[in-house]
Amino acid sequence: MNLPNKLTLIRMLLIPFMVVVAEIGYFQGINVIYDISLANILVLIIFSIASFTDFLDGHIARRDHLVTDFGKFMDPLADKLLVFAALIILVEQEKLPGWIVTIIIAREFMVTGIRLLAANQKIVIAASNLGKAKTISQIVTIIVLLINGFPFFLISKTLATIVCQVLIYLSALLTLVSGIDYFMKNRKIIFNSY
Repeated sequence: MNLPNKLTLIRMLLIPFMVVVAEIGYFQGINVIYDISLANILVLIIFSIASFTDFLDGHIARRDHLVTDFGKFMDPLADKLLVFAALIILVEQEKLPGWIVTIIIAREFMVTGIRLLAANQKIVIAASNLGKAKTISQIVTIIVLLINGFPFFLISKTLATIVCQVLIYLSALLTLVSGIDYFMKNRKIIFNSY
């Protein structure tokens, strides 16, 4: 197994660890700074490390020509599971509305379905700029929500709340728009599979 695939596996192994840390009541009860729990600090660290492995495995795979079928399948799956787990943690903490997570998960299933149909037709669909913007917005939103809007919280709790809300709705909007864009650009693939 090559290094990029090992990094993908490490990312997948970090996901259940992140969820367990988020659920340990002991860590939730300890506030480190500005009402940010130790659990959320630890989740943030794990999420950041896992997100970095995503960047690293892709970079190494392309640079060293180590792209494999395993990596093509498992890398995006690991990405989705990581984001889904973090979003579900935030829903449980009542920092994120469940309907937004439902939109995000539905969009990802739709895109995955289209990619599978395309693969059956020997078509490779490249990631779009909107899709990349969506991913960045989701990661930034997750990070800011985990730390309760810090550093905006230092200025005002109201400002932190506004920043968090703007990020949540921007992320939801980019998720919807990129999903619609993906569907429209690839609708022939869907209709050719009947």
